[in-house]
Amino acid sequence: MTLLEQIQQGETKTLELKETLPTVADLAKTIIAFANTSGGKLIIGVNDNREVIGLGDNDIFAIQDKITAIIYDRCYPNILPEIYTANIEDRLVLIIEIFRGNLLPYYLKKYGKNNSTYIRIGATNRKAEFENIIELERHRSNISFDEEINYETELETLDLTPIQSKFAAIGKVCDTDKLKNLKLLKEEHGKTYPTNALLIVLGIFEHVVIKCSRFKGKTMDVFLDKKEYTGDLFTQLENTENFIKNHIHLKGEINGLQRTDTYEIPIVAIREALVNAVVHRDYSNRGRDIKVGVYDDIINIVSPGGLPHAITEQNLTQGRSEIRNRALAGVLKTLNYIEQWGTGIKRIKSSCIQHGLQEPDIKETGDFVDVVLYRKSNDITSTKFTC
Repeated sequence: MTLLEQIQQGETKTLELKETLPTVADLAKTIIAFANTSGGKLIIGVNDNREVIGLGDNDIFAIQDKITAIIYDRCYPNILPEIYTANIEDRLVLIIEIFRGNLLPYYLKKYGKNNSTYIRIGATNRKAEFENIIELERHRSNISFDEEINYETELETLDLTPIQSKFAAIGKVCDTDKLKNLKLLKEEHGKTYPTNALLIVLGIFEHVVIKCSRFKGKTMDVFLDKKEYTGDLFTQLENTENFIKNHIHLKGEINGLQRTDTYEIPIVAIREALVNAVVHRDYSNRGRDIKVGVYDDIINIVSPGGLPHAITEQNLTQGRSEIRNRALAGVLKTLNYIEQWGTGIKRIKSSCIQHGLQEPDIKETGDFVDVVLYRKSNDITSTKFTC
């Protein structure tokens, strides 16, 4: 995508447009937010209507020096930007390109980490909450929330039957060594503790829940059915899949002597979307849960937490794989819920297209990920399947 094409699409998680150099405070916040999130470009010389206005040649070097000084004086740890010019439609613009940093979190030097860490949510800069700062520190230490030891729960109080049964079903052993290899258990000072991943898999945390709703029509005004699934993740996934099947059309075709039943949306797309929601959601934020809505025209799966780490919508469909919950992903990969890293999104889209459906939408909306699977038109002759 060319620079002009990026500008014409408007501001995003990784792009901010300004007609003139912003205030010192706003510039520093944007630089910090980009460094803490997915990187990004601040383009100076573009107005609110996405028109390239450009800057005068005489201003460029003075502005570059001012920007460098602001970043050095205001931001901590040190951020090294790339500042350069580009000619678009015979007009000169200035580009400040920031890459996601390795010394997370970044913040305003004057006010300290807890009071002036900023992150990028959609096309806005937001002051990071305490949980956001902790998550950034995890990234710096190269550890995910689910890999951390949970000291509050005694291993002896946990019923491991759900995960042991899943391993037994595929002919694999699930002993203590295996659980440690999967980072579901960790040993410290001679004592074995569960990690957050094990508590997530077993559904111990209150926010590990999937809420499903069937709405009448195309809005959320009227409920036709509503379920809330708790317990271990395997049961939640199975129940949620069955809920969706129960509320979409099932078409039966007779080919020779055999009958073939086909759902209006490929089951592979539904399963991939659900597994992605479970694997990539933000479990460190305990106030939110996964929501599944079935409407007359779509299935909507909403997962809390934006796209993980440095992933953007642009590289999401290119097979790039960044896993927020590494231990959890390892478990589901071992149990064959995940086929191959980085192929889930492509499989969702290709299976729907091959099924004659509109290409699914997968978008980052604020700090949620929205997946929309389009249904066939309602004039299809079909039956309902009851699980």
